[in-house]
Amino acid sequence: MDLSAVRFDERGLVPVVVQDARTGEVLTLAYANREALEETLRTRQSTFFSRSRQALWRKGATSGHTQEVVEVLLDCDGDAVVYRVIPHGPACHTGERSCFHRPLLPGEPDLGFVLGQVYATIQERLRTLPEGSYVARLHREGLDRILKKIGEEAGEVIIAAKNGNPEEVRWEASDLLFHLLLVLAEAGVGLQDLAHTLWERHKPQGRPGASG
Repeated sequence: MDLSAVRFDERGLVPVVVQDARTGEVLTLAYANREALEETLRTRQSTFFSRSRQALWRKGATSGHTQEVVEVLLDCDGDAVVYRVIPHGPACHTGERSCFHRPLLPGEPDLGFVLGQVYATIQERLRTLPEGSYVARLHREGLDRILKKIGEEAGEVIIAAKNGNPEEVRWEASDLLFHLLLVLAEAGVGLQDLAHTLWERHKPQGRPGASG
């Protein structure tokens, strides 16, 4: 835990950007002193320094909405840090997933972010099995029913593509992706697992013939 490259400001603090490791979404901006950084590296739990309370605080210590740290990055100038995390609950005290939920200039949705959001919702539905939930109903009907839906939706994508209708392809492909995410969740395969596999195949030194 060599923190000699970190350039703390005159208050002994460095800004920390917290980012969802699965989707790339920025969750919050906080501050850390040397002790908070050391605690984060040691425990792999997001730990910060509260400027108002003048004390360390670990995310989720009170709310239970913890953040599992998978990577800590230092910027080129050494004066800012990124925590890449797996969040277990919302990052914002308002209950929003991210503290940055008030758009000043709305943009287009990012596919990685949307897939992460949908996957997280599917996981929550599987955990709670609420009445009226489509995910809960498919889960109760069993894996064979879910796999049948994969086949049905894949067939719909093929037909849409053969028809040469981009709008139809978009809708049917979205249905296929949703049911594929459900299969992944049922199998206990996370999006990060999928990302690792695809990245290994994408890299030149990956498996022979896998670069596409």
